[in-house]
Amino acid sequence: MPSDPDTPLGRPLLAKGRLEGFSDGVFGFAITLLVIDIAIHPPGSPLEQLLHAWPAYLAYVISFLTIGGNWLLHSAMTGQLAGTDQLLLRLNLLLLLVVVFLPFPTGLVADALRDPGSERVYVTLYGITLLAIRFLAKALDSYARFQHLYSPEGEGQELHPPQRKYVTAVTGYLTAIVIGLLVPVVAVVLYFGIAVYLVVPFREVARVMSGDPTARRSTRPGRGS
Repeated sequence: MPSDPDTPLGRPLLAKGRLEGFSDGVFGFAITLLVIDIAIHPPGSPLEQLLHAWPAYLAYVISFLTIGGNWLLHSAMTGQLAGTDQLLLRLNLLLLLVVVFLPFPTGLVADALRDPGSERVYVTLYGITLLAIRFLAKALDSYARFQHLYSPEGEGQELHPPQRKYVTAVTGYLTAIVIGLLVPVVAVVLYFGIAVYLVVPFREVARVMSGDPTARRSTRPGRGS
């Protein structure tokens, strides 16, 4: 369904509502799938089995934060769009394809940390998947900017803090993938650190803690939140 005729570059765009609704549903589905791989296994007492499942907890948290961070970024991006076009919809499908795939390597990593024989392969696959999500999220934003799909108010603005951290995140993922070939456990810890880095708005939190009134305005829901 065409949006307002008064769109960037004067061309008709597709309405963005279905893209937002479909994407939110897929992100929610993918993040729900993560919990399925959390399980306890005998032998041992109930407490021992719960403690022995720590790799599944760690992999779950990393992937949850990764998907959650990309959902925040995606929501900020679509909130600024004036509309979509056919290629943006397809790029969005590619991003969602990899996001929904993430629970699979998440389960493999949880098993690999309990079985050192396979951890290099599985941790490497996990890192490549995380890196692909970041690349595709950046590609989505870059294409929208190149085609001037953002509304005039958001055209020259950056989106969510994780987008501003793109270079650092990609460098971190590439480093962790290489380290994972040698010491997989260290790579998993790095993936956890990157996930926290992307999700937590440290500057905004610091401003709020310092009592800066501008932080309260910048953290309100809305464009770029």
